Amino acid sequence: MMVDILIKIGYALASLFVIMNYGLLLMGTTMKIIARVQGRIGPPVWILYANIARNLTMRTSIYHGIMFYLGPVFRITGGVGLYLFIPAVYGSTWLQNFSFSGDVILVIYFIFFGMLGMALGAGESGHPYSAMGVMRGLSQVTASEVPFALAIIALAAQHHTLSITNIVAAQQGGFMHWNMITNPLATAAGMLGFLGMMMHSPFDIHLAPQEIPVGPPTEFQSAFIGLLMTNRSIFAAAKLVLFMDLFFGGATSIVTMIVKTFLIFMWCVFVGAVFPRFRVEQSVRWLLKAPTAIGIIAVLVYVF
Repeated sequence: MMVDILIKIGYALASLFVIMNYGLLLMGTTMKIIARVQGRIGPPVWILYANIARNLTMRTSIYHGIMFYLGPVFRITGGVGLYLFIPAVYGSTWLQNFSFSGDVILVIYFIFFGMLGMALGAGESGHPYSAMGVMRGLSQVTASEVPFALAIIALAAQHHTLSITNIVAAQQGGFMHWNMITNPLATAAGMLGFLGMMMHSPFDIHLAPQEIPVGPPTEFQSAFIGLLMTNRSIFAAAKLVLFMDLFFGGATSIVTMIVKTFLIFMWCVFVGAVFPRFRVEQSVRWLLKAPTAIGIIAVLVYVF
């Protein structure tokens, strides 16, 4: 029994290592694509590895209180927990993770857990703009999870289960079995809410890079910002895998996972390259209109 547990933990760590590196390479590639769209050369794809390695070797003597430094810990806990309870590759021995132990409700809690941890950490920083960042981030995350939750309810009503593994299993057998085809309304609501959950432009209101020079990139230093950068890659890749599992049939091989998640991520990149940044009220209002309305219709169709 103990040997089986150790083997599963080893598989989970290996799977986490793969998804972390995939997320870093994906983000580096995206930075290059955005730069090309804007007429710039852009940084090399491997730049995030260099930044993380440099920050992890640095130390800081600045102290803001224990909760401030627990913020990055809570953040990476949300990303790692999210990934470990969803199947990265359906049917795989070592990329199945602990998906048999959790369901989509647990996953939703992990998505919000990291943001709440960062909010608590920012509240202890003493920075005058921290409250602004917390308000913006939590407002948008809450608004984006409304259509996502409605999409989840529609999928649960369709498949009569909250297990992500069972939802993936129900989509096997070909393209026509994907929820994208069998439940297009839930897919539309989920993918529109996905834009807000990823917090790329035009939904990057929590950092407001063109407006105020504050946020985690400036308030956290040394190994703490390195930890946040590592989590950013894990969290982004985990959410891509989650949406692939829920709406696009999951993956039965690593190659399929990479192709599908890359195309899903390009949806965010395309929208960010085309549209300017929203204001807070514009972002929340948009998420609570069309995506939420589509989600409500999807629920009504499959519940009644």
